[in-house]
Amino acid sequence: MAVMTPVVRRPYRAAARAGTVAGLLLLMVGLLLVPAAPASAHAVLVSSSPAASAVVPEAPAQVVITFSEGVRKVPDKVRVIAPDGSRADRGEPTFRGAEVTIPVDPSGARGTYLVSYRVISADSHPVSGAFTYSVGAPSEPPTDAGSDNRANPVTETAVKVAKYAGYVGLLLLVGPALVLAALWPRRLSRRGPARVAWTGLGVLAVATLAEVWLQVPYTNGGGLFDVTGSGLTAVLGSAYGTTHLVRLGLLAAAAFLLRPLFAGPVSRTDGIILAVLGGAALFTWPLAGHAAASPAPAVSVVVDAVHLGGMAVWLGGLVMLAVFLLRRADERELDAILPIWSRWAALAVAALLLAGTVQGLIEVASLKALVDTTYGQLLLAKIALFVLAIGVAAYSRALVRRRVAAGRPGAMRRAVVAELAITAVVLGVSATLVQTTPARTAGANVAGAPAGYFSTTLSSPLYSLQVELDPAETGNNSLHLYAYTKDNRPQPVQEWKVTAALPSAGIEPITVPLLPLSDNHATGEVNLPARGDWQVRITVRTSDIDQATVTATVPIK
Repeated sequence: MAVMTPVVRRPYRAAARAGTVAGLLLLMVGLLLVPAAPASAHAVLVSSSPAASAVVPEAPAQVVITFSEGVRKVPDKVRVIAPDGSRADRGEPTFRGAEVTIPVDPSGARGTYLVSYRVISADSHPVSGAFTYSVGAPSEPPTDAGSDNRANPVTETAVKVAKYAGYVGLLLLVGPALVLAALWPRRLSRRGPARVAWTGLGVLAVATLAEVWLQVPYTNGGGLFDVTGSGLTAVLGSAYGTTHLVRLGLLAAAAFLLRPLFAGPVSRTDGIILAVLGGAALFTWPLAGHAAASPAPAVSVVVDAVHLGGMAVWLGGLVMLAVFLLRRADERELDAILPIWSRWAALAVAALLLAGTVQGLIEVASLKALVDTTYGQLLLAKIALFVLAIGVAAYSRALVRRRVAAGRPGAMRRAVVAELAITAVVLGVSATLVQTTPARTAGANVAGAPAGYFSTTLSSPLYSLQVELDPAETGNNSLHLYAYTKDNRPQPVQEWKVTAALPSAGIEPITVPLLPLSDNHATGEVNLPARGDWQVRITVRTSDIDQATVTATVPIK
């Protein structure tokens, strides 16, 4: 057996290591302190009726706001403020998936109204904002003195820290459990890895509880201790709270099987049960985040769980190598352990790469969004760091293949520490990514924002019709129609018919398929292939015998 040369720890090396660790900590703190607003809104407002900044002839009986994904209510956080500063909304708003309907006083005064909102998106993140519309003529915009929908920066930072702590606890738990179950030499004491695993379990449990606690003020926009019994009950009753409670239950069940594992080898049955519990726990992360609200939730949840599992196996194993095996195992043991670990790491990295690619395609959706959005830029930074970590991992694998790692544990240990340092920063980026609006919605059109957004009100003897076309450009456009009675109340519609034509270019009427979203609201998608003044013809049937047709001229750029 070869004699291993002791490593001389020179003072300047210790100082260098300390400086590196300090730099990494500062970088991770910087990532966690990236301003969260407006990135915390993972659904965006895509349209409203009346449209933002629009001037309507008469006060509407309701305000309808539509988001890019389903949203839930935050009590008393959706308001309409009249020009004199009083509340113009009447009764509770109605939530139907992505659409929120706010009843308002139809006899309201002329002037500018403020609509302010704070709701919860499908991925459990708060969405807040405001816009104005005017009745008759604009006036000085009012302020909402009774509600503050702004985010609390301390709470948002605490949420990121809790998520980062959860990732750290997961890898500190998975690494020791995996290595002790399959790679740990019998002659070595299990006490050190057991302490690391119990620490990881405790950190993960505390982080999970902290996330549940923080979700209350995060939802309401309050400080760290603005937690009420009703707010906590609402969080625990939501999908977000349920997944976190399930995670805690799975951790408690796993703890009973971890204790014998930390004392010595366990049976194959116990190992399989432990693996099943761990796999089930991994799904609680995507079910409470972006993946559950993606365009393909089933795919996103699975690939997100695979991505998280690959991370935990890779980084947890690296921790065990750096802290224990490369220091305690002899050359013969390392010669047996390292090739097996190398294959595991290669599989974990392959899973990370595949799952990350699928995630990126779903969440980013376009090359432009990859470059132009905060989410895309963070994803590019994560990819660059991941490629760097892969390079270091390839060097480690080369040492194993040349069968020199066992005889030169110092070189292997330095490579492993470098991998851990890089991937620690990757975890910081990941903790920020899960709090950032996905690129697929970050670029979505907010109400009133896009140039060329078309909105008008048409009148007939039977009804008044609000027509909105977004983005009013060549290519695909979204059409929204809202029907009202003459006294500005919602007009139930039995049948909608819409055609669009461009006579100047010889384009015959194109039928627009419509989907009714409520009694008085329908939407549809239409492809307008050329620029010009399109003639949009709308027929609305309000009963078996009553119908009327209106026409709008829509300039398409």
